[in-house]
Parts: sequence; structure tokens; C-alpha cells
Amino acid sequence: MKHLCTILLVLCTALVFSQEFNQEIVQEDGRKFMVGKINLDGLHTEPYQQWFHQGMKTYAVDKTLVELFKKDLAQYNIKLFLGTWCGDSKRETPRFIKILEAADYPMEQLEIIALDRRAAQYKKSPTGEEKGLNIIKVPTMIFYKNGKEVNRIVERPIASLEEDIAQIVQNRPYKPNYAQ
Repeated sequence: MKHLCTILLVLCTALVFSQEFNQEIVQEDGRKFMVGKINLDGLHTEPYQQWFHQGMKTYAVDKTLVELFKKDLAQYNIKLFLGTWCGDSKRETPRFIKILEAADYPMEQLEIIALDRRAAQYKKSPTGEEKGLNIIKVPTMIFYKNGKEVNRIVERPIASLEEDIAQIVQNRPYKPNYAQ
């Protein structure tokens, strides 16, 4: 009985602290945006699919560059911070996802966090995934290896997403926009 109570307590605690994916905020003017952890399913729903599908459809991945980092990219976990309300995020996120797909990246190693646009919570998530990470612009793509941040792409690439990813994964000198 004691073990059953412990198990129930652990499950209840997990439920309280777990966050559902694709939480949506509807503003007074009817515009929507997502906050917190999101997944690709969320980007395939209205109103986000309009810009996401268009960006995926129109972007031509540089497959030659992808081949340079394809094998090694799977050694990295990536956190993508974005604003579903942000023009830069709407441009770069579909491109980034299309590149990851072209590289056969294990998508379970990608964590996507949507940040708030409201003044009191600006660029914050409901459960604080951004805390201590100095997220000043979105999108921000942070590359981790062995649990440590290696580098990041901030707001837009320096050369191209493929070139910037290659620089990071091949451990070449790379300084992102708005470097700390």
C-alpha cells in the first residue's frame, strides 16, 4: 500500500508539472500565438500552417552543404526558441526544419519553445525554458553536445542556415548575431 501511495504521488506531481504542447493564446483582436513547448503538429495547424507550409515549400535546401554535417548533426540536441508572432521566426523556422529533415536529423532531439508576445511576459514561456539562456532575439537555435551549449544561431544566419550549421557542427569559428 505504501508503494502504491508513493507511485500515485509521483504520477500526480508529474501531471501537475507537465506542460501540454501547443498552448495557444488568443488576443483581444482575435490573433493567436502559441506559448511554451510546441511540436511540429502545432505548426501544421491554423493559423500557423499558412506561413509554415509556405516557407517549407519555397525554400531550396543546399543539399551539398547538408552532406557536410549530416552525419555529425545527430550528436547534437537542439533547442529552438521562436515566436509564432515574429516575422523572423516565420521566415527561418520552416527553413530550419526543412534542413533538419534533409539531414535526417532525429527530431526527438529537437525541442521547440514558443515565447510570449504580450508585454508582461515578452519573450518568456509559461514554464521558463528560456531562463538563464540569454534569449534576446527570436528565433534562437541553440546547439548542445554532451549537455553543453556549443553555439547558437540568433535571429538570422550569418551566411546561410546550412553554412552556419556546418560551421557549428564542424567546430569551426562561428560568431552569431548579437553574440554575448
